[in-house]
Amino acid sequence: MESEEFIAWAIDPGLRVAVLLMACLTGYVTLDMARRVPAACGWVGRWWLAGSALALGTGLWSIHFIGLAGDVLPFGIGYGGFVALAAWAVAVLACGLALRIGVVRAPSLARLGVAGSVLGAGVLATLAVCFVGMRISPALAWHPLWAAGVAGCAALGGMLALGLSLYLKTRFGRVARQLVAALLLGLALSASHVMSTLAARVPFDAVSLNHFSTASNGTLALLASVGTAALLLLLLLLSVIEARMNKALHRAIGRIDEAARTDTLTALPNRMSFDQQLEAAASQADRKGMPLALLFVALDGFKPINDSFGRRVGDLALQEIAQRLQGLARSGDLVARVGGDEFVLLMVRDAHKDGAAKMAQRVLVAMADPCELEGRQAVVSCSVGVVLYPQHGGHTTAMLHADAAARAVKRSGGATYAFFEQQMLTGVGEQLDLLRDLRMALAKQQLELYYQPKIHAPSGEITGAEALMRWHHPQRGMVSPAVFIPIAERYGLIAALGNWVIDEACRQARVWRDEGLRMRVAINLSVHQLRHPDLPERIADALARHQINPMLLTCEITESVAMEDPQATMKIFERLAAVGVHISIDDFGTGYSSLSYLRKLPAQELKIDRSFVLDLETSADARAVVDAVVKLAQALGLKVVAEGVETERQRDVLIQMGCDELQGFLFAKPMSARALLLWASDDREREVAFKPSLFGETRPVSDQELLAHRRAATSTVPQPPTPSKPDSAWSRLIGFADTLPSGSSKL
Repeated sequence: MESEEFIAWAIDPGLRVAVLLMACLTGYVTLDMARRVPAACGWVGRWWLAGSALALGTGLWSIHFIGLAGDVLPFGIGYGGFVALAAWAVAVLACGLALRIGVVRAPSLARLGVAGSVLGAGVLATLAVCFVGMRISPALAWHPLWAAGVAGCAALGGMLALGLSLYLKTRFGRVARQLVAALLLGLALSASHVMSTLAARVPFDAVSLNHFSTASNGTLALLASVGTAALLLLLLLLSVIEARMNKALHRAIGRIDEAARTDTLTALPNRMSFDQQLEAAASQADRKGMPLALLFVALDGFKPINDSFGRRVGDLALQEIAQRLQGLARSGDLVARVGGDEFVLLMVRDAHKDGAAKMAQRVLVAMADPCELEGRQAVVSCSVGVVLYPQHGGHTTAMLHADAAARAVKRSGGATYAFFEQQMLTGVGEQLDLLRDLRMALAKQQLELYYQPKIHAPSGEITGAEALMRWHHPQRGMVSPAVFIPIAERYGLIAALGNWVIDEACRQARVWRDEGLRMRVAINLSVHQLRHPDLPERIADALARHQINPMLLTCEITESVAMEDPQATMKIFERLAAVGVHISIDDFGTGYSSLSYLRKLPAQELKIDRSFVLDLETSADARAVVDAVVKLAQALGLKVVAEGVETERQRDVLIQMGCDELQGFLFAKPMSARALLLWASDDREREVAFKPSLFGETRPVSDQELLAHRRAATSTVPQPPTPSKPDSAWSRLIGFADTLPSGSSKL
């Protein structure tokens, strides 16, 4: 009876195959884009979700027209353009809602069920609107069971595909899992299309009122197949490009992370890596009830090697010494370089007093042999401080105590070893005297900021200057920041020093501008300052008090400090950005950055640590690390600054890699504010001349003009002799490293 009342759809088998292929391609592209949504953040995740919804909705919409191309009914059929567009919109919106439910939040069976149900309803609604667009009269008679089958098949296929592709990640490989999931979704969508033709029954005397429409079924089938295939392939191409870029970024992060844990000269673990491994070894020793022994090896008289033979020979000596120490280490022991001429050896076997003494003696014997360096012999002895854990204290004080023991050996003549004793921790009275004098220095203006220019790499023009702290003691002369900064940190004076730096840098920027010199000034913020909730307000007050445009102040924050507490760092960065200051991540490559946090920070630049720049000429690993940092910064839209540039070859390599700004002895040493003004105003011929507009007579300018000015810098000025590099993390605030002579020993 039914066959006498309704006309059967005559669909060519080849069209059914075409529908299946389009549905499978749709499923693969959709799932490939949808899998990125949970891992993405903010607008990136929303773009991936929109792309997957566009792919699935457009593919679903197109299979209706592809499957019904040709002479599927005894009469010609066509579509209303507005209704066809409405069907596409329904498909995209329904698919977007289903994917949002299924992939955005934590996976669960209930969410999969809801997402599948929404997808099934969307498939049924899309196909129904497409049939309505034919305007068949008399109207189609819908079979409820087959209509339910359309929704049910699509819902089941969607649930299985999402579950397999997104939530069974530990069972199968990603590509195989995605292919199977795409096939399941493709079969479900093509089956839904077949069932839709069984559900939409056409009366015998029916005609299509859109028969003579320009949007015939053949025309729409051609447009749908070609356009949808092109769209899906384009989306797939974008997904593949993004995947490759993401892999490249992760490889770059991995290389940076590895470099951050390793000393670039000796390939030994560095101080940061050793501290972490020492903590882990101490925890394991506590569980097993076994002792540890720590040998602090400080080289004696290493500075004359650098002075006599040069930095290259000094580097070779350090590499030779590192190899000798590694040769002494046994299975489970750890050797690391923790300073310019300082090494440590952690013993996990025979870590009692006699075993540690024997190892210390072996170290002394190994160091006594002369080092053969490019045909020359260099004799290097060492002082060894020995700490037994837990006999001599906890693991947090082990390095301090071992260092104190080694220094005690040095004071007694060196070339031997000593176990730690409590009386070795001397000098507390002198520290208190220095603390008293430092408090007075703040009040009596004995502190001063020196400034080192930053150079625009392509043009050689000066872009700003970094403020570096100095202390002129009335009796002691120039006091090393390595001496007074740790004291200020230990006794709570560091916040006052930081506030002075902020105010003094803004004051000097105002003085320079009034004298015709307008440039950006950079200050370094310590971890102690970041812990103060009123830091942004203090900076804003200083800027307002001295009438300085916030964009002319750069706040440099070291990578290790920024990543110490990412959530708190994010908040303070956002508040600093609200003030309007320029934000830089300093010493990049020496910490452990999380890419997910790094790309969210409102920073404008990355500053490559000088330790990588020093080895650019001789180390392929250093060049690879710097190149990776530059590419990472460019991918994140950040400016790249390289510090510690000392040679023209380093400059050329950095420019070739794409660094934006350079800083170092090649261009200028740190100098006083007055010296910088005189140097900039001097009309002597330089390799790179300053632009006259920067140093002309002061005139009122707008903030927009101020930001548009470029600066240029060249030769250095004489500097007072400076002591060794500070070990404190807050030494970045004073930037003392850039006043040191070159050399791996940092002496």
